[in-house]
Amino acid sequence: MRSHLLNDTTADRYRRSVTEGIERVAAKLATTNRPFTGVTVDALAPRIEQIDLDRPLHDTTAVLDELEEVYLRDAIYFHHPRYLAHLNCPVVIPAVLGEAVLSAVNSSLDTWDQSAGGTLIERKLIDWTNKRLGLGPVADGVFTSGGSQSNLQALLLAREEAKPGRAGGEPGDKLATLRVFASEVSHFSVRKSAELLGLSADSVVSIPVDHDKRLQTVALAHELERCEPDGFVPMAVVATAGTTDFGSIDPLPEIAELCARFGAWMHVDAAYGCGLLTSLKNRDRLAGIERADSVTVDYHKSFFQPVSSSAVLVRDASTLRHATYHAEYLNPRRMVQERIPNQVDKSLQTTRRFDALKLWMTLRVMGADGIGELFDEVCDLAVEGWKLLAADPRYDVVVVPSLSTLVFRYIPAAVTDPAEIDRANLYARKALFASGDAVVAGTEVGGRHYLKFTLLNPETTAEDIAAVLDLIAGHAEQYLGESLDRAS
Repeated sequence: MRSHLLNDTTADRYRRSVTEGIERVAAKLATTNRPFTGVTVDALAPRIEQIDLDRPLHDTTAVLDELEEVYLRDAIYFHHPRYLAHLNCPVVIPAVLGEAVLSAVNSSLDTWDQSAGGTLIERKLIDWTNKRLGLGPVADGVFTSGGSQSNLQALLLAREEAKPGRAGGEPGDKLATLRVFASEVSHFSVRKSAELLGLSADSVVSIPVDHDKRLQTVALAHELERCEPDGFVPMAVVATAGTTDFGSIDPLPEIAELCARFGAWMHVDAAYGCGLLTSLKNRDRLAGIERADSVTVDYHKSFFQPVSSSAVLVRDASTLRHATYHAEYLNPRRMVQERIPNQVDKSLQTTRRFDALKLWMTLRVMGADGIGELFDEVCDLAVEGWKLLAADPRYDVVVVPSLSTLVFRYIPAAVTDPAEIDRANLYARKALFASGDAVVAGTEVGGRHYLKFTLLNPETTAEDIAAVLDLIAGHAEQYLGESLDRAS
């Protein structure tokens, strides 16, 4: 079994195995003509269930053949131009090369003596991102597994910064007075993080949004003003730069002013909108982000990186001490005085992949402008898509896109019952997914079911969008026709 270990004596076997795997994936990418096969859980589950993991095949080719049957054939392929559903991007080749390198070397980014150059590359990329954000000379940060973890760590820091100087009572009493403010369309991880951090169930105050799905600062100011007389402490305001459902960007300069006035930590969840940091023409949409205390970025959304590649950035490096714990066997305190850079001192994770390498490879091959050009293309495409929807009497479109998301609803002229229209839209989405011809997402707006295009593929065209809209209408009309037949 030692022949399967990757080392100096198995380099040729490694090369042959990886090449064979790459050839399979490349062939699949080259011949995929729709984003999904439409396979059902009931059809796929038995194939996987019958595999006996205690009886290995002992042959790479045989395993790849099997993998074709249980995964590659029915995978959902984000690179296809008619995958329009979630915040999943096609990935750039330099990042995939970086993934291959980091997996083989298998550095762990917790301590210097496990990663060396990897530590410095990650730190360089954190500095690069902070300069793009404009957070200042003492900014810092660390790579994370994704936006949810980044938001959790940011709110942990905010909680700890809000606690000092509070007089009297038990620690639990102090936590019960902390309040977090976020828009009603902010990411679910804000509430989840609050619960994980031991805050009270009502600690997250939901702020209404305007017609463009942006946080209403008048309402935020009102809630912040209530804190002191009600005995609460404004722990943090979470502004969103790219909401999951609408791509809307909260008014960051106004929020920054309110945070400064009321002493609240300003966190910007830019997991989606961070692509604007490389934009050649839309960077101004992030104006005000430079005043944040912390920022979440997901490179694996709008930087076209493979999952996972994310980071949490902070204005003041010293706040990362709230995530620091020292273990004698790993990162003893003396290493701080010895100026040994251990990334675990900043991270909620211990063992951690060298995910920064993917972004490093991308920047060194393509440059930041190359990434920005791709993201600008999908933002421009969203505007084209909005024009198509706004001109199409079959559809109601919710807001003009700020990034690359379109939320819309099929509205048949002959049907007035909103619940029946809900069912038609839901049916259309499911039927489209089952066909495999395209994949779209869904959400609720005002309690009604809407459909959603999340455009992150520069290969998608306005013609693709128009074709998918026709498919959706066709499925919805089929449902309504069958519904009418059942009623009669």
